[in-house]
Amino acid sequence: MEAKARLRFVRIAPRKACLVADLIRGKGSEDALSLLRFTKKSAAKIITKLLKSAIANATQKKTIDIDRLYIKRITVDQGPTMKRYQPRALGRATMIRKRTSHIHIILDER
Repeated sequence: MEAKARLRFVRIAPRKACLVADLIRGKGSEDALSLLRFTKKSAAKIITKLLKSAIANATQKKTIDIDRLYIKRITVDQGPTMKRYQPRALGRATMIRKRTSHIHIILDER
C-alpha cells in the first residue's frame, strides 16, 4: 500500500532540488530523514517537511507498517517560471528567471 505527498509551486529551482532528491531515492524513511538532517542544501529542509507529511499520511492508513517504509519514488518537476527584469547599462534590461518546482514523493512497504 502506498502513501503519497506532493508539494507544488516551491520557490526553488528544480535543478537544485533534484540533487537532494537523488540522495534519498530508494532509502528507508528513517535513513532518509537522518540523511536530510545533515545535508546543508536549502532543498533538504523542504524535502524533510514533505517526507514527514508522507509518513503522516501513511499513519492514517491502518494497513501500513511505518517501520518498513521506504521511498519508492521521488520526482522533482519544473513548475512555472516567474519572469522579472533587471535594468542594465545603456538602457537595456536583462531577464531574471525565478524558477519553481513540483516535488512528488511516494512511500511503500518493503
